[in-house]
Amino acid sequence: MHGFVYTRVMAEDNKDLKRALEDLGFSDKESSVYLALLELGKGTVSQISRKARINRTTGYDILANLAVKGLINVSGKEPKQEYMAESPERLVPLLKEQFDRSARNIKLAEKYIPKLKSIQRTGDRPQVRFYEGKEGLIQVYEDTLTSSEPIRAYATIDDPHKTLPHYFPEYYKRRSRKNISIRAIVPKTELGIERAKYNSEEKREIAFVPVENYRFSPEINIYDDKVMIASWQEKLGIIIESKEIADAMKKIYELSWAEAKRLDEKSTP
Repeated sequence: MHGFVYTRVMAEDNKDLKRALEDLGFSDKESSVYLALLELGKGTVSQISRKARINRTTGYDILANLAVKGLINVSGKEPKQEYMAESPERLVPLLKEQFDRSARNIKLAEKYIPKLKSIQRTGDRPQVRFYEGKEGLIQVYEDTLTSSEPIRAYATIDDPHKTLPHYFPEYYKRRSRKNISIRAIVPKTELGIERAKYNSEEKREIAFVPVENYRFSPEINIYDDKVMIASWQEKLGIIIESKEIADAMKKIYELSWAEAKRLDEKSTP
């Protein structure tokens, strides 16, 4: 009776350990084989496969995978080849190696995504994406950080700063670190004047226009082949991706910029 209880407890423990290993990235069969080998201490493919309840051919493949990961070692030659589990402490450096590899892969992905997007065939029709709520507004601004050229903007600085006061100072720093500059036509408000003090370090050039005549809502950013629209009243972000539309908006912007500079110079003593 006591032996039966002990066996039942062991089985429950093994289930928990199996789930834990799968949470760490092991496959179902890898978990079974690794636990079987830990319990056996060492064994042949036939012995391990029988205990793990898998077929012998699959056992060879799984053991080979575990050996590559450095979790087991192999001694002898077929047909008397034996496998022995390394200490479970090997799991920690293995996971650290995987984490470091993932971090490197993320950096590589970030590096090559713009190039991959540049060759993506999207057809002739413009792509329009909608993003809702504060999180959606953050997403459209994050997209501007992919720009390969200076951003052109119509912006009322007060609205975004009131809605997301902690996001924008850090956003400006990250944009500057990416060496993405911006030209902005901005209503002359107290906050706009205050923010202009940081123009140099935040790679920004501002042309102020009279707030009573020009209060931009929503904000519009034009960059690459995209037009980003951020509606702070409706909490809605929109990205239109079209070479033709972006090109037209850039030309209109240049006309607006020339007039905005004239108004700015006229109003400055």
